[in-house]
Formats: sequence, structure tokens, C-alpha cells
Amino acid sequence: MVRVPGGPFLMGGEDPDAFTADGEGPVREVALRPFLVDETAVTTAQFGAFVRDTGWVTDAERYGWSFVFHALVPPTAAGHVMPGAVPGAPWWRAVRGAWWRAPEGPGSDVAGRKDHPVVHVSWHDASAYAAWAGKRLPTEAEWERAARGGLERARYPWGDELAPRGRHRCNTWQGTFPTRNTAEDGYVGTAPVRSYRPNGLGLWCVAGNVWEWCSDRWSTDWHAADRPETRVDPQGPPTGSSRVVRGGSYLCHDSYCNRYRVAARTGNTPDSTTGHTGFRCAADL
Repeated sequence: MVRVPGGPFLMGGEDPDAFTADGEGPVREVALRPFLVDETAVTTAQFGAFVRDTGWVTDAERYGWSFVFHALVPPTAAGHVMPGAVPGAPWWRAVRGAWWRAPEGPGSDVAGRKDHPVVHVSWHDASAYAAWAGKRLPTEAEWERAARGGLERARYPWGDELAPRGRHRCNTWQGTFPTRNTAEDGYVGTAPVRSYRPNGLGLWCVAGNVWEWCSDRWSTDWHAADRPETRVDPQGPPTGSSRVVRGGSYLCHDSYCNRYRVAARTGNTPDSTTGHTGFRCAADL
């Protein structure tokens, strides 16, 4: 794990291409205690150790299906695709038998992806792993503080340019979404958790690759009010049906979802599982 220094930092963003409805702003000073955070997202190998030790059954297993990006569904799983489309996101397929050990559905496995982030894990699954590991999920403020890597007001964990000197620094979509991915960054789906370069604090892949669950409940305006609970070690709103996810994923593209920016945020219900959502853990000092 990496030690993240305590103290104040500027949280949130006012990027010209920000999703204002997501509540990315206002930019505000938030003070945190020092804490520890995982260098990488939790891998399939690490999650497998947790499952072997505890017998944990994930939400995707209990439901019998999970969401897989349409272009990643293999021929062996074609007959397991459930009918219907996701409103506003028709590229998702509900695939019976898709779970963390079979990320694309029946016929797929993680044998060659032990150093890739575990996916198809819900907020409940992530929280259970963190407790087993003696850790916890990071708060949204902790996640952003760590992801910024010591930079102030930067768009990305490494600066303001997405691909400095033409070099890719994260795993996102290139080409025409959702039909053509040129994979110029080296990957179509998930990448190993130590791909590209770490940020200034030593964290890997905090932009793109997989969305990462945070502990906070989702709200678009709770944090806007200038109150002690929103400015000093904020824990998120006390109520809410969804949880925060951060960082973007390998499916993010500037034509529809440039949420690989460090201030970007969104939420999902805590039982949701997809092929592009994982997590990393934090811990108190």
C-alpha cells in the first residue's frame, strides 16, 4: 500500500467538458487525515485467494448473469445472451454465466489474467473482500486525493494532456465507440494492473482500465454545501440507494464518456456487476 499524506487539497473540477449533472464541482478545499491505499486495483489472483479462504459467493453468481460489453462476448457465450437492451447503453449484453472467473461468459476464464483487475464484482463483494483483507473501501475524497498524485487541479493523474508526446498513459477506448476500437493503447479489454506509469504517489491505473468502487453513497449535490462534514474527512451522504464509482474504464471515450478525468464521477447500485468495474482498498494508519 501507499501512504497518502494528510492535509488539505482541492477536490472536484470545473473542466469545460465536465458532466455538470454528475456534480463534479464545485472545486472546494477538503482536509483529510493521512491514510493508506492500494497501489493497484485488486487482481483476479487476490480476489481468488479471498474466495478460497471464505467461500464468498458474488452477486453475479447469485443472480446467474452479469453485463458484458457486446464486442467481448465470445462465440461460446452467444447462446447465453439474455434478450433485451439496456436503455441508453445498447452495447451492454446481459450474459448468463458471466462472473469474475468467466468475465466474458461461458467459455472465457482468467487463467492468463491473474494480474488483471477483478471485474463483475459488486459494491457488496468489494466491501467483503476489503474486510477480509483488514482494509476498507476508500472514501470518494480519499480516492481523488490519491488519484491526483500530488497535482493540483490537473485533468488527469499525470497532468492536463491525455497522451503526452503521443504516449498513452491509461487504458481507454480509441476509435469509434462502440463499434471500432483500434487498441492504440495496447488493450481492448482490461490491462494488467501495473500497466503504463504510476502517478506521483505510486498508484497505477487510476484513470481508465476499470471503474473503482468507493465507500460513499452517491449524490450530485450533498458535497456542494460548505459544512464540516463535507470539508473534513467527508464520508458521503447518510442516505442514498447508489454508491460512487471513480476513474473510468477501458470503455470510456471522449465522444460519450470522458470520465477518465480525475474529477469525474458517477454512481451505481451496490448490487450491480459489469465487466468494467473493480476496486482498490484503503486503510487507516
